[in-house]
Amino acid sequence: MIAYLKQLKNKNDFNPGWLGIIINPFFFARLGLHKAIYKLAPQLKGKLLDVGCGHKPYKQLFKVDKYIGMDIEQSGHTHENEDIDIFYDGRTFPFEDNSIDSVLCNQVLEHVFNPSEFLSEINRVLKKDGHFLLSVPFAWDEHEQPFDYARYSSFGLVHLLKIHGFEIVEHIKSTPDIRAILQLLNMFIFKKIGGKNKYQRLVVTIIFLFPINLLGTLLSIFPVKNQDLYLDNVILAKK
Repeated sequence: MIAYLKQLKNKNDFNPGWLGIIINPFFFARLGLHKAIYKLAPQLKGKLLDVGCGHKPYKQLFKVDKYIGMDIEQSGHTHENEDIDIFYDGRTFPFEDNSIDSVLCNQVLEHVFNPSEFLSEINRVLKKDGHFLLSVPFAWDEHEQPFDYARYSSFGLVHLLKIHGFEIVEHIKSTPDIRAILQLLNMFIFKKIGGKNKYQRLVVTIIFLFPINLLGTLLSIFPVKNQDLYLDNVILAKK
């Protein structure tokens, strides 16, 4: 029973359903990311490299021949319970030129202090016409301090990718509606009174954040969008 509940919680952390509305303080952000990645995942084929993989929360969305998770040894969090196949030094990827069919990089670029070198390495290991799926927060709080270095506008991100040899295939601005504001409100409340104890965080989420999650879900029915204020950039690019 305990194992089942843990599995259910883990699922609702990154693919939140009805339970996620109640217990996930990042509900709107995670829901938007999952929808965008789910839509674009079929474009990634062959040997896939997940850069900054953590515990590979979206692995099940990719039907590829081989899935390789790579992460840096020193980051803003421990690697406890993560699923990492290869560690690297933060500079050079341990792969040959043109040896990877697809690259996934989810919520990592904002933690990279050398983005030009980082994107050049992705371009180097990726085969010609290979696809690169990138997600980066736009409106979000500082996290994994002190390893949080940047926020990218849609224009800055597209420019950065183009000058490093990538063509934009599709660009999604995730959660461009009232839920972006409500997610930021949730983050403010969560950081102020959530504390460090997991049970306290759960109680705070259920009492204070669940009503806001429910309100945002109801308001999202109305098709009022603002493409200038959103939570995440999700881009599918091609080398």
